Amino acid sequence: MADLIVVCGPQAVGKMVVAESLRDKLKFNLMINHDSIEISDRIFGFATPAQREFNAAFREKVFELAVKHDVDLVFTYVCAFEMQEERDYLTGLHDLFVNNGGHFYFVELRAELETRIARNETPYRMERKASKRDAKWSKEDLLKTIEKHKLNSDEGEVWFENHLKIDNTNLTPDQVADMVIETYSLVANDKDEKEYRFGF
Repeated sequence: MADLIVVCGPQAVGKMVVAESLRDKLKFNLMINHDSIEISDRIFGFATPAQREFNAAFREKVFELAVKHDVDLVFTYVCAFEMQEERDYLTGLHDLFVNNGGHFYFVELRAELETRIARNETPYRMERKASKRDAKWSKEDLLKTIEKHKLNSDEGEVWFENHLKIDNTNLTPDQVADMVIETYSLVANDKDEKEYRFGF
């Protein structure tokens, strides 16, 4: 039975580093949203039809195999909360894991815009996400996305039974991860390091 933790929030809110902390504390496997984005960009080009299709297929296969092989997983995601298709997509992930005996946890991060703009240009983010290395474009994209989409849910809006909202403007990734673990009484897996963070 596989569990899925989705760490959701707008660009540069800190999803990746929170997810990495959860990975290390719980010994869960991790797929950040840019794992599929970067490889599909390299093969098919930026934002082309083939890139979008491969990106979606990549993620779908990861989730399918996680459930098949009982692999607990952390996944980062940017959600446009005003779009029904986003809710349908996340509900599909919930149902996939829960209907196969696992659990689904939805962690929604939010932070002040100034904080996100600063985090957008950190060296570690640039290292892990090739598409963000053009700092000018990345900042413009971040600001455009705010205007186009609702990147956090409204106050009182809850999509799932396990929907935890955290303002991480002034919290470290480890503090956020500890809040998630404590809230849901999560217990670390007994796994060798190479099984969940090989190559890191």
